[in-house]
Amino acid sequence: MRRFRSTALLTITTLMVALAGCGGSAKDEDPSGASSSPDKVTYLTAFGAVGRDAFAWVAQEKGYFKAARLDVTIQPGSATGENLKNLAAGQAQFASLDLVGAWILAGKGEYKDFRTIAVIHQQTLVSIISLEGSGVASPEELEGKKIGAATGSVNQLLFPAYAKAAGIDATKVQWVNTQPAQLPTLLASRQVDALSTFLIGQRGIEKAANKKAVVLPYSRYLTDLLGNGIITTSKIATGSPDLAARFRDAMLQGLRYTIDHPDEAAQIMKKAQPAADVAAAVGEITLMTPYVTPSGSSSPIGSVTEQRVARALGTLQTANLIPAGLTPSAVVDFSLTPKA
Repeated sequence: MRRFRSTALLTITTLMVALAGCGGSAKDEDPSGASSSPDKVTYLTAFGAVGRDAFAWVAQEKGYFKAARLDVTIQPGSATGENLKNLAAGQAQFASLDLVGAWILAGKGEYKDFRTIAVIHQQTLVSIISLEGSGVASPEELEGKKIGAATGSVNQLLFPAYAKAAGIDATKVQWVNTQPAQLPTLLASRQVDALSTFLIGQRGIEKAANKKAVVLPYSRYLTDLLGNGIITTSKIATGSPDLAARFRDAMLQGLRYTIDHPDEAAQIMKKAQPAADVAAAVGEITLMTPYVTPSGSSSPIGSVTEQRVARALGTLQTANLIPAGLTPSAVVDFSLTPKA
C-alpha cells in the first residue's frame, strides 16, 4: 500500500510539473495573446497594378501584414470614384486613391463615409505632360491646344484652378477624353498636344512616343494640394482604431521599403501580378519618391497636419470645386495619421 501511494504521488507530481512546464512555455511564446486569428481585410490599390501601388505587395511579401496580425487581400483598384463606391458597399475596408478627388466628392456630398489615415504623396502628382517639340513647353502655350485626360478625372477637374494660378484662360483649351490606358497613345499619335495626367506616368509616355517628355506639375502653382492617400471607412476609424493603425503602419513600412528598393519592389509586384511592367514600375517609384519624402522635411512618411488639409480644402473652395463648409476632420482622422 505504501509503495502504491508513493508511486501515485510521484505520478501526480510529475504530471503537475509537466503541465506547469507546458503552461509556462505557451505564456513565454505568446504573453500578449498575439497568436489570435488575424483580421481579414480587403485593400484596393489606387489604380491597377503599377509602380505607385507596389508598396502593398511589398508589405505582403515582406511579412509586414502578418506581423500586424492582418490577412490582407489586395485587389487592383479602379481610381477614386470606384474605390469609394466599393468601400461604401463593404467590398473593401481600406483603399488608396487621389485625395483631392475624394475630397471633392465629399464636398459635393457624394461620398462622406471615409477618413484618410495616411498620406502617400505630400503634393499632388497631377501634371501637364507634352512631348519635346510639340509646342507646349509652358502653361501659356496651352491656350488653343488640345489636352487629353481620363474621362471624369480629377486632372481635368483641377485644371481651371491650375489655369487661374498660372495666368491662362482655361476656356481656350479643348479637352479630349479617353480611358487612362489610352492616354500615352493619344499623345504619341499627335491626336492631342498634351495630356493632363500624373507625372509618374512620364516614363511610360516617353516609351510609347519614343521621345522625351516635358512635365509641367500642377504643384508649381497649387502647392497645398496632396496626392494619393490611404483611407478607410468612418466606422473602422472610430470603432476599430487599432485595426486601422495596424494596417496603416504595415502599409507605411511597405512604402518606405519600396522607395528605398525600387527594383526589388517592382519585381515583388511582378511576382504577384504577372502582367505588371517592371521597367515602368521602377520609373513610377523613382519619380514619386521625392513626393513621399519632401526634401527639407523631418516629418514621418504618411503624416499631414490639420492646417495643411485646411489650406488644401480652401484651394478647392476658391476654385469652386467644393462648397464652403467641408472641414479637415470630416475627411481626415488626425488621431490615426502619423504625427507631423
